[in-house]
Amino acid sequence: MTAWQVTRPGPISGAPLTRVRVAVPEPGPGDLLVRVLACGVCRTDLHVAEGDLPVHRPGVVPGHEIVGEVVARGAEATEEFVVGDRVGIAWLRHTCGVCRFCRRGAENLCPRSRYTGWDADGGYAEFTTVPSDYAHPLPSGYTDAELAPLLCAGIIGYRALQRAALPEGGRLGIYGFGGSAHLAAQVALARGAEIHVMTRDRAAQQLAVQLGAASAQGAADPPPVPLDAAILFAPVGTLVPPAMAALDRGGVLAIAGIHLSDIPVLNYQRHLFQEREIRSVTANTRGDAREFLTFADAHRLEVTVHPYGLDAADRALSDLANGKFAGAAALIP
Repeated sequence: MTAWQVTRPGPISGAPLTRVRVAVPEPGPGDLLVRVLACGVCRTDLHVAEGDLPVHRPGVVPGHEIVGEVVARGAEATEEFVVGDRVGIAWLRHTCGVCRFCRRGAENLCPRSRYTGWDADGGYAEFTTVPSDYAHPLPSGYTDAELAPLLCAGIIGYRALQRAALPEGGRLGIYGFGGSAHLAAQVALARGAEIHVMTRDRAAQQLAVQLGAASAQGAADPPPVPLDAAILFAPVGTLVPPAMAALDRGGVLAIAGIHLSDIPVLNYQRHLFQEREIRSVTANTRGDAREFLTFADAHRLEVTVHPYGLDAADRALSDLANGKFAGAAALIP
């Protein structure tokens, strides 16, 4: 089969991915073998390719927003999925189940957690595998390409929204407006929030307004009103001070990315006093995924997605790095 491997981690302009021919993987006893129908192109893939997240396995196949068809099952695979089912594969693919984090329902913090496209081969390929306990049923009414971004961009945006503790009917600021942000915004809007978007990209500003944002302005510009909560999606630490300054008393900033450039020095009185908070977001639980995908089944989300052929995976990542599209992108083998 055709697959892309991270062979020379470094700047995307230096071609860190290599297209290869490899054998179709064999499912383990508890695994599903899945034919990839679509795989989202996520900024985390870019971080792995460029070395911001050092590869956990040399030559790993990236990609963790995978929509696929089950073509084979291991002998111990869960009965939830059978051959022919369409399933989703997300970032989280293993937790220990016995540590104090797993036992208290915080499996996203498990020290032994493993991840698709980082610890194990992902979806920049024609076939991949997934432990059946970590596969997800998918909502109806979406194309394969539309479903793919839901499996990380959507799930992480949903968890970030939960971490931001937005009060009912509150004002939410969103910094950066790519694949994850444009989905989280729709969840917040469906819950009655007022949305204000800060992004440097004009096309993304236009998309935000089309989706229902009350305002859209530059990445570091102050919003027109104080914010009850904010989410930083752009991996840009210099946006933390303006985001904190935009918060009203008691406001929370959730940082949604797995990687962030350095944060400048904060001023306590201006940025943190009056019980303003900064919270990180670390992966997701399977419960988060199921909750969000159930929401997406009940509320039709507008997924802005740009399709690329599997043979153009390197170009898709380059276009993501250079901001050449608004919304999300997906590889279609």
